[in-house]
Amino acid sequence: MAVSEEGNLLRGPSGDNHPSFPRASTSYVPQQTYALDKEKHYRQQFGDMYFLRLTKLKPAVEKVAEEAWDDFTIGRETVQRVERVLDVRQGNLCWVIGTIYIDMPLKPNILDDINKDHWISAPPPLEKYLSPRGEDIIMLEDESGRLRLIGSALATELLVTGCIVAVMGTENANGDFEVVDIKVPGLPSQPERWQQSSHPANGQSKDVDQDEDMDRAVPLSNGKKLAIVSGLGFSGTDASHSLDLNLLTEFLLGEALDPVTQENVSRISRLVIAGNSIAPEVDAVSHDTVGNTRKAAQRKYGYDSSAYNPTPMMHFDEFLATLLPSLPITLLPGYDDPANVSLPQQPIHSAMFPQSRTYGMIPSSDGAASQPGWLDTVTNPWEGEIEGWKVLGTGGQNVDDVYKYVESEDRLGMMEAMCKWRCCAPTAPDTLWSYPFQDNEPFVLNSCPHIFFVGSQPKFDTAMIEGPEGQMVRLITVPRFAETGEIVLVDSETLETSVVKFTVT
Repeated sequence: MAVSEEGNLLRGPSGDNHPSFPRASTSYVPQQTYALDKEKHYRQQFGDMYFLRLTKLKPAVEKVAEEAWDDFTIGRETVQRVERVLDVRQGNLCWVIGTIYIDMPLKPNILDDINKDHWISAPPPLEKYLSPRGEDIIMLEDESGRLRLIGSALATELLVTGCIVAVMGTENANGDFEVVDIKVPGLPSQPERWQQSSHPANGQSKDVDQDEDMDRAVPLSNGKKLAIVSGLGFSGTDASHSLDLNLLTEFLLGEALDPVTQENVSRISRLVIAGNSIAPEVDAVSHDTVGNTRKAAQRKYGYDSSAYNPTPMMHFDEFLATLLPSLPITLLPGYDDPANVSLPQQPIHSAMFPQSRTYGMIPSSDGAASQPGWLDTVTNPWEGEIEGWKVLGTGGQNVDDVYKYVESEDRLGMMEAMCKWRCCAPTAPDTLWSYPFQDNEPFVLNSCPHIFFVGSQPKFDTAMIEGPEGQMVRLITVPRFAETGEIVLVDSETLETSVVKFTVT
């Protein structure tokens, strides 16, 4: 018989009523900016992307350059606008717009990939393409030709292949263009909050009440949080990492927590998984395949069905199915996930989620567009609107590739530069695999996001940048959960960030 003596473990139920905390709802409007047509092909040339990018961004760079260099003089000579790169004349002070191209001897080459088949041991991948001996050549190109750039101004500006800039200077006797100043497009215009969706408080679109005071339309604080995690790295082999994932699941569900923490967790209205949910092939060997001693061959070009291991995906599907009844999820693919490698990566197919796909897209019965379900598998890059904020996110390949071009270790600075270049993947398709767009260049930012996050980074970091027209952008680098055990929380009103860390000792 149970007794109710104080301090005795054998006690009857207390009869206390424990509070229940309902999950906070969220306003969510995904965009199809990076979705590819079903009838896609690769017969077109990749060079068209650069010309499209130059055409779209040239007016913005031209406006910035004209405002900065209007009536600019050096030694009684006034700077003149030159329309094409090949129209630059020796000794004339001028400025011209074009696309940056950096010739780097250490950049990967398709011929080198072919030669690797004949090597006994392939060299390790390079962390940086930057030449330590200064052999890199910076050039400016347009549809007419290329012009080599030199000068101290290049050292003060972050430049990579594919960004559109205006350069001012003069051509010397060697045919090189000595750069005096450089201008980039700058941050694009930023939409107001709730511009694309209706505010849940009044059910009216922000476009209808543009004159309404923002303080009255949007509450000062509602405590809602957006959770972002990346690099979950499901493999089924690392016991300690499995415990970290179990702790993450219990945290997001509010299990095994005190009432105060449970109430805080209930304010998490959406989880965004920013790529690399599956461990790399080297680490994704399951205990279920221990008896198979055949060494998996290195993946080259194409798919090797004999090397596929379904166990990591099965564990990931179970993880999603556990969370989805309580928490809506936006899932971006990453480099290690079962999706196409070239950007923009398309959503992971629903066939990979036999348990959780029932929470996926809701088809419409009246022929209208389907509504996103609680499991929204999206593209990488991806953009949408969460709680009225315009959000742009990637799995990390764009920043990782830009990192190889520059000496800097500041990844937030690279993200800021992408916003000012108005391009979220400038090195595509040169060194970052990409679909060869011919009619549109989706990597160009037509509007400025409020939140820009990048997954699978070495560490968490964040900053708020401000543009000349009052644009405010929250930059976030999301670390790999498999390495750091960290998840990022973003306040849906103030855009302030915090980190929750899970460790097993």
